[in-house]
Amino acid sequence: MNGLEQLVLFLVSLVANLFSAFSGGGAGLIQLPVLIFLGLPFAIALATHKVASVALGIGATVRHLREQSLERPLALFILGFGLPGVILGANVILGVPERAAEVALGILTAGLGLYSWLNPGLGQELQPVNRGRGGRFFGGLVLFLIGVLNGSLTSGTGLFVTLWLVRWFGLDYRRAIAYTLILVGVFWNGTGAITLGMLVEIRWPWLPALLLGSLLGGYLGAHLAIKSGNRWIKRAFEVVTLLIGVKLVFG
Repeated sequence: MNGLEQLVLFLVSLVANLFSAFSGGGAGLIQLPVLIFLGLPFAIALATHKVASVALGIGATVRHLREQSLERPLALFILGFGLPGVILGANVILGVPERAAEVALGILTAGLGLYSWLNPGLGQELQPVNRGRGGRFFGGLVLFLIGVLNGSLTSGTGLFVTLWLVRWFGLDYRRAIAYTLILVGVFWNGTGAITLGMLVEIRWPWLPALLLGSLLGGYLGAHLAIKSGNRWIKRAFEVVTLLIGVKLVFG
């Protein structure tokens, strides 16, 4: 790639990951289509994006860990149920009709935004619930299914984790986004990148600009999320989910 194309990749990655880190997901809405537009086949673009998205998680982690807002048992729980789903999803994506999967995911993603918008008090305060055995098992099962989506389709699946942590486990939006960016951004996406990297090619020359943009965007977006109240984060979540839903359904 020439210098101009690298600059374009950096700016796209910076903007996409800044909004993603602030709203709790959605970097793939911008970044993945740009990679395809610049000439990468879907599978290679997905694998390359997965590698770059790990830098989003690292950038956000650097900022969020300073707040010490994560509970270790819940973090390990999210990883334990989610990572097997990511591996499964990454292995089956190449056999799934791409367009049908995108439309279905788009409808579900838009539904997240509408659900949040119709529930004004959702995620505004920390109210831990469903921490018993039955509640944790069902919550883990849903996280496993989200992991399958994360491993197969990258656009917006972090938003599913954010809303599920808010709705089922009673986290506020700021805490839920911290879990999503650190655990999904680093560990889920890292696992997906490794799995896809063993199945398809990763376009390594494209990664320096993508990684730098993801790292800076993740840190800046996380900083904005920490400094903003849950009300603004909730609104950003709703806007991003609706945009992603429309983009996936209508192409």
